[in-house]
Amino acid sequence: MVAVVSSQENMVSRTGRHLQRYNKGRRQVVGCIPYRYKMAKQSLSKDDGAKELQVLVITSQKGKGMLFPKGGWELDESKEGAASRETLEEAGVRGTIECELGKWSFKSKSHDAHYEGYMFPLHVQEQLDFWPEKNLRQRIWMSAQEAREVCQHWWMKEALDRLVNRLTSQQQQQQHEDQELGPVLKSMRASL
Repeated sequence: MVAVVSSQENMVSRTGRHLQRYNKGRRQVVGCIPYRYKMAKQSLSKDDGAKELQVLVITSQKGKGMLFPKGGWELDESKEGAASRETLEEAGVRGTIECELGKWSFKSKSHDAHYEGYMFPLHVQEQLDFWPEKNLRQRIWMSAQEAREVCQHWWMKEALDRLVNRLTSQQQQQQHEDQELGPVLKSMRASL
């Protein structure tokens, strides 16, 4: 196993395939779609709550395209642990891993190999200045629509669509609850 060490922090990037998981000859890979909310540019007031979803994409190691962080799921890791590790190594972000977006089977574009890929949302809490693959990749925050246009893998685009649908549904549910509970909460406050 070869290790890439970040010069500024004591972080190591795992490499090599001897600990990789396989299922019926298909290499198991895991990844994350790192996301955050930023105040919308057209928002005039912080009080109106308008937030824009942004996702983090990275360049491939060869620099020929954009994708979400992903890599091998190793024998000594959970799926979520491997996804979090890959995201830290490749994109330099940490956060909360949320429920799996799905599983995809695909064939490598550059190798004659088949894979099973699992993707998770990662709600970013921390963005590091130094990380193991900082000198190998660029990272760029962009809208989900922009990311869908530049992402080079169809299965990652599907995962992104699932994430956007999930987050939109959660926002709509929250707005609905706020509308229903708003008058009740006002009434309760008034009686105190």
